[in-house]
This record gives sequence, structure tokens and C-alpha cells, in this order.
Amino acid sequence: MSPATQQPVIRALPDHLISQIAAGEVVERPASVLKELLENAIDAGSTRIRIDLEEGGMRLIRITDNGCGIEQGQLGLALTRHATSKIQSLEDLERVATMGFRGEALAAIASVSRLTLTSAARNSSHAWRISADGELTPDALPAGTVVEMRDLYFNTPARRKFLKSASTEQAHCMEAIRRQALAHPEIGFTVSRDGKTSHTWPADSSEGRIRQVLGDDFLKACRRVDQGNDLLQLNGWAMIPTAILSEREVQHTFVNGRYVRDKVIQHAIREAYRDQLHGSRQPGCCLFLQINPTLVDVNVHPAKTEVRFRDSRAVHQFIYHALKQVLAVSTEAAPPINLDRVVTASQAPGFLQQGLGLNRAPGYAAEERSAYAASTLGRTAVEAAMAWQAPTTDAATAVDDDIPPLGFAIGQLHDRYIVAQNPQGMILIDQHAAHERVLYEKLKTACGLTQPPRQPLLIPVAVSMDDFAMATYHEHHSEFEALGMEISEAGPNTLVVRQVPAGLGRVDAETLLKELLHTLQDAPAQANLVARQERLLGTCACHAAIRGRHSLSLTEMNALLRQMEATERADQCNHGRPTWILVDLPAIDALFLHGR
Repeated sequence: MSPATQQPVIRALPDHLISQIAAGEVVERPASVLKELLENAIDAGSTRIRIDLEEGGMRLIRITDNGCGIEQGQLGLALTRHATSKIQSLEDLERVATMGFRGEALAAIASVSRLTLTSAARNSSHAWRISADGELTPDALPAGTVVEMRDLYFNTPARRKFLKSASTEQAHCMEAIRRQALAHPEIGFTVSRDGKTSHTWPADSSEGRIRQVLGDDFLKACRRVDQGNDLLQLNGWAMIPTAILSEREVQHTFVNGRYVRDKVIQHAIREAYRDQLHGSRQPGCCLFLQINPTLVDVNVHPAKTEVRFRDSRAVHQFIYHALKQVLAVSTEAAPPINLDRVVTASQAPGFLQQGLGLNRAPGYAAEERSAYAASTLGRTAVEAAMAWQAPTTDAATAVDDDIPPLGFAIGQLHDRYIVAQNPQGMILIDQHAAHERVLYEKLKTACGLTQPPRQPLLIPVAVSMDDFAMATYHEHHSEFEALGMEISEAGPNTLVVRQVPAGLGRVDAETLLKELLHTLQDAPAQANLVARQERLLGTCACHAAIRGRHSLSLTEMNALLRQMEATERADQCNHGRPTWILVDLPAIDALFLHGR
């Protein structure tokens, strides 16, 4: 028999080779080693953990903790494959609540690096140190453990070639540390990089740890999440839609204290923001989901970054509705904008000579004195304008409690933006975006009724359609009825619109129908009924909303402001654009150099 046709022989692999194969799953890069060692330190009950890194962890990773330590007789067992103190039976595996539990990380790491383990159990007289070859020697160490890994992949150079630069690997290591620090604010973390302490995060509250790790700016851009029931609890922070500026905002999601990248959770977050995000931006968040361990399988991936829920749909809906409820908060005090570009009189005299475009609404004095000027704020503002003097501090303070959040309108800017004032300063409102959100939310409420309210057209409108448009209508006929539209066929390629959703006011029925059909045609193939319905409602709202270049009276402007204050998610239109911004008085004063 030739060598090419020889019968293959089955052989048992050596333990060392088995550990190196396992290392390929567990030890992807230095950050993977760091994650496994940090999980062991956390499971040991540590309250302080120090991390020392050299060359991005490729040369050295040292973890020092003050946990329970390991008895001398068990140090050797800690470096063997599938040895762990955290599970003993299948039942333990099904309800595992510890961070590390597979029992192969230390053995896998030791097979591809120079590993030493030094530990002192509580109440022991001294510590013991063991190396990967099993040599055991006494050592000096308070209660706790030091795991030191040097020269990753020194014996497998082919794998080492796949590592990136030291700075890149260090960035991955820091991200692994941040994740553990966010999940365990009760533990103090100290990080040293190449001999210099770079981060010190003392034990703190959950909010305090967020501030330490992600910064004040992140907290200011977020709303608090705290929703739960008997089976699920969701806590943390989620970004306000108008604060989301990037397509890659960081999402930190945790399940029972373990960082995960789960598709169910990520999809639920995206869906909760769906009609509040602009373009392809991604919402930033730091969310902690607590669930009964028996309802989630954390043993589906060697690195334990993926999980499988027993009822993924229930988890998805819980997260989705929890975030929707938080994001539904109406207009609140938004942070003032930063005016980075300012045109002064000396820079653009021609621009000033043409006027600033701030148009006082026609009939201001006669129309609003009976309503707006009747209030203390109105009298103060009007009298101040007439007398060329500002209201006193006492008068302004006295009426602050009676002023609505968005204040009162004082005019329009180029017939596109409403200019209002409140105690904080000046508010600019995008009249189209604001009205669009108000209409959209009203339509969503009406669409949830068994018989959505409709408004009949005085004269039915016949619309000619091509074959593709007719096919789209036939496919989604029931969705138009649920929307509140009455449409009939008057020929092979003609549709007649008889009723439209109530609340749209005067609409061009032909244009509206064509836009709705285009919306359905452009919808993703996998879009479900709810997603398609929301797209249709958004199209209706956008079509019927006040357009730019539309002059409004002060009564109309103030009516829109009051509607915004009574509308959920009024801070953004359903395309995710902001509907209003605040320029506070200190920012305006700075423009004119007051106080300098």
C-alpha cells in the first residue's frame, strides 16, 4: 500500500497540544488573557485589583488581587485543564453565576506563555508560588493572588505574528479593563502601563464608576434607565437621541454582570431608537440586565461574550419597551449649544445692513397682548421692549415657575424657525421638525385604535398608477385601512382616495398616496408590519407638517410650543433631527463680551 493510501491511525493528542489548541479559542490576544485573569480575581471576592501591562500586554500582564487566595495543595490543580471551583454538576452549569467557570483558561494561557501563580489563602502563614512546569516554592505575599504572564506566544511564533502593534493591543486591554470596571463598581482598579500608573478608579457607586470610566460628558448626554419586573431588571444609562453624533457610539451591555455582545439586545436597543435616530447613527448606552441564571445560557462561546436566552423574544420586548418608556420623556432642559462660529459686526457689516431675518409676526401687539402679554412674563417682555429696558431680576425670578419649558414665542426667523424665550435664554424651534413629531405621535395613537379617525375629502381624488405601484397597493391594502385611509379602485391603474387620516389638515391626497407607496417600496424586505406602519405614519406626518417658508402668527407659534410640551419624544423629529435648541444667556452674554 502506497503512503498516499495508507490507513490513517487515530491517536490521542498530548495534553500540552490540547491546551495549545484550546488557547486558540480562549487566548486570541493579550486582552483575552487579561479578561480571563480579571474574571478569576473578581470571582475570588477581591475589593482591590491592580493590573500591570508592558508592551500592550504582549510582554507582561500581571494581576494582583486581595481575594480569598488558593491553598497550597490546590495550586497545581489550578493549572490543569478543566479544573475549577465554580461548578461541580450539570445543575451548577445551568445556573452558573460566576464570571469564569470553564476551568481551562489558566492551562491554556500557561501553554503559550511563561506563567507563574503566587497565592496566599486567608489565615495561611505564607504564600506559595508555582510555575507552569509545576515547580512549587514558598513566597511572601499578603492574602490574595498574583498571576503573572510573560512573553505571550513565545513558543508559537506563528500566532504572535497575528498580534498588532503594542499601542493597538494596549487599547484592547484597556477596553477589557473598562468593561470589568463598569460591571463591578464595588471593586477598586489601578492600572499601570509600562511602569507608570495610568488609571486609578476607587470603589464607587454605579453612577460614580460611570463618571470615572466614561466621563461626565457621557452622563450628561444620557437618561437614567431603571425598569424591572419579577424576572427581568434593566438598569443603566441610555443616550438622549439628540446627543448621538456618531455612527459608532459605544454600547456597553451586560447580562448578570458579564459583558456581552448579544444580537437580541443590540436589536432591541436599535428598535427602541428607530424613529428618533438620524441616518445610520448608533445609540450609545451602558445597560445592565439582570435575569435568573436558569433563563440564560452563558456557555455558548469559549470567550463567553455571547449568550442564549431561553425566551429571547420576551427579553427583546422587555428591553425595547423599557427604553421606549425612558425615551418618551417630553421636553426637558436640554444643554445649551456651543456657538463656535460667530459673525460680528466688524466682520460682516453688509450682512447686518441687510437685517438679521428676525421677523416679528404681523399684528403682534393686537393679537398677543390679550393672551401672552396678559401674563406677568408677557407684560415684562413687552414693556421692556417698548421702554428699552430689561426686567428686574426679582420680577424675572417671580414668574419662572409659571413659564412653560419652551417659553413663549416672540417671532420667526426666515419663516423657518420659531424664536422663543424662557428664563434660561433663547430657544430656536425647527417648526417643520417639531410639527412633524407632534403629528407622528398623534397618528401613532390613532392608529392603535380599532377604528382610526378619518377625515373625508370634499371631492374624492383619482390617482393614475403604474403597474408596480398598483401591485404595491394590492399587497399592502390592509395597511392603508389601518392607517385611516379609504381607497377604492376605479380601473386597472386608477385609485380613488376618499378619506385620509384625521388630523392632517389640508393635504394633497394624490401626493400623499404616491409618497406612501414609495415608502412601502423602499422599506427593507425584512421589515415587519409594525416597522412598515411606522414608516407610513412618518411619511404622513412629514407630508402634513408645517413647511419652511411658512409664516405663522404668534398664536400659532405658541400653540405649537404647547403641543410639543405635551408630546412624547418631542425633542426629535421621527428622522432623528433635533426639533429645538437652547442658547442660554451666559452664551449670549459671551458673544457681546459682557463681564470682560
